[in-house]
Amino acid sequence: MGGRQVTDWQGKHVTVAGLGVSGIPAAKVLHGLGAAVTVVNDGDDERARAQAAELEALGITVRLGTASTSGSAAGATLPEGTDLVVTAPGWKPDKPLFTAAREAGLEIWGDVELAWRLRGPDAAPWLAVTGTNGKTTTVQMLASILKAAGLRTAAVGNIGVSLLDVVLGEEQYDVLAVELSSYQLHWAPSLRAHSAAVLNLAPDHLDWHGSMEAYAKDKGRVYEGNRIACVYNVADKATEDLVREADVEEGCRAIGFTLGTPGPSQLGVVDGILVDRAFVENRQKNAQELAEVSDIDPPAPHNIANALAAAALARAFGVPAKAVRDGLRAFTPDAHRIAHVADVDGVTYIDDSKATNTHAAQASLAAYESIVWIAGGLAKGATFDELVAGAAKRLKGVVLIGADRALIREALARHAPEVPVVDLDRTDTGAMLAAVREARALAQAGDTVLLAPACASMDMFVNYNRRGDAFAEAVRELAPADG
Repeated sequence: MGGRQVTDWQGKHVTVAGLGVSGIPAAKVLHGLGAAVTVVNDGDDERARAQAAELEALGITVRLGTASTSGSAAGATLPEGTDLVVTAPGWKPDKPLFTAAREAGLEIWGDVELAWRLRGPDAAPWLAVTGTNGKTTTVQMLASILKAAGLRTAAVGNIGVSLLDVVLGEEQYDVLAVELSSYQLHWAPSLRAHSAAVLNLAPDHLDWHGSMEAYAKDKGRVYEGNRIACVYNVADKATEDLVREADVEEGCRAIGFTLGTPGPSQLGVVDGILVDRAFVENRQKNAQELAEVSDIDPPAPHNIANALAAAALARAFGVPAKAVRDGLRAFTPDAHRIAHVADVDGVTYIDDSKATNTHAAQASLAAYESIVWIAGGLAKGATFDELVAGAAKRLKGVVLIGADRALIREALARHAPEVPVVDLDRTDTGAMLAAVREARALAQAGDTVLLAPACASMDMFVNYNRRGDAFAEAVRELAPADG
C-alpha cells in the first residue's frame, strides 16, 4: 500500500486508532484522499463524543468505547474490510486491535509513517532527532541554525507541529528538523532520514516498550537508511552501538559529539570553543571553529551537548560554520528548561520543571555547584540511588514534594545522609509555595535553588508547565520582600 498518489487511497478501508492530536488529522487526511475511514477510540466521554460528531459529519465512521479496541475475537476489534491500520503513537503494541491486524497480515502505521508515505516527489529531506532527553531543545537549535543559513525550514514532529500538516501544506521547505519519540519510531518502519541523531539513552517508558532493549531498538530505528550521517553521543556508548547495528546507505558516516576534545569524525569542545573535526577537509589534521560555549543559552553541559548534536546535523546538511554560531546565538530555550526565574538575596532560582525523569534531573544537577534541590512527584517506576549518589557533593539541602517523595528521601538517606532534607507531606498545588519558602531558608548567597523534580507532575499539577509556573510565582512572591 504505497500512498503517495491520491488514486492509491480510493476505496481503501483504513482503521484509525485513537481520537487525538494525531488521530483526528490522520482521519481527515485519509478521508480527503478517498479512503473509507473508521476511527476506533477507547474513551467514550463527552469530549470524545463531540470529536466523533465532528468526524461523522464529514462521512467518517467512529466507534467509541473499549469494546471497539479490546474485544477478544479479531472481528470484535478490527472493522470488517480493513486494509491498513493507522495508530496514534501512544497506543501500546500489545493492544488486541493490533494483534488482530497482525494476524490478518495488515501493516500498522503511525502518523509519522503516514506523513512519510504522503510526501511528494520533491519533498524536503528530514534531519531527525531522538533520545531520552533534550530532543525538543536540539530540534529547535537545529531549526535556528538552518534558518541562519537561509534555508526554509521548520521544527516539526513530536515537538507539537504535525508532520501531516507540514507534508501536505502549501509551504515549501528545503529541509525539516524533526523530533521523533520512541513511540513514533516504533510505528514508522519505512522512515529514511537524510541524517539522524540519538542524543542519549536512559530507562524511560519501559511500561510501554516492555524492556530497555525494546526501547533502545525503537530509538535506533531513526538511523535506518540514513544517507549522510548517523550522529551519536560519545559519552553514551549505547547510542554508538545503535549506529553499528543500523542498516544505512553506502557512504553514510558515524559522527560523534563530545564535551571533550574531538577526534576525527567528531564534534567537541576545545578551550570554550565548539569545534568540528567531521565535516572538514583532512579531518585527521584540521578542525573548524563553529561557535563559543558562551553562544549557548544556557551553557549547561547537557545543553552544550544538545548544541553539538544540532551542529552535527546541520553540518551534515552542508551548513556553513557561521550559520551554526548565528543560529545558536538566536536560539531561545523554551520555558521550564533550566529557566532563570530570579536572583533573591544572592540566591539564584532555576526552573527546570521539564526534568520529569532522573536522566533529565541528573543533567540539570550537574550544571550547578551548590544546590538546594526541590524534587518529587510521580516516579513512574524510577529509582533514585544513582541520581542522588552522583549529585550528593553539590547538595546544600533538599525539599521534597509529591506522591513518591519517599523514594528520593530513602535514596538521600543512603547516599547523602548529611544533607538536610525537608519532607513536605502534601500534594496540593499550594505545596510549591511552601517548598520555595523552605528552600529559601536552606539557601545562602551563592547557592542555586533548583526545581528539577526527576518525576512527572500529574500527582499535583496538570503538567510540568503548570508546575514550573507555580514555582516561578512562588519565587516572585519572595522577591518584593527582599528588595
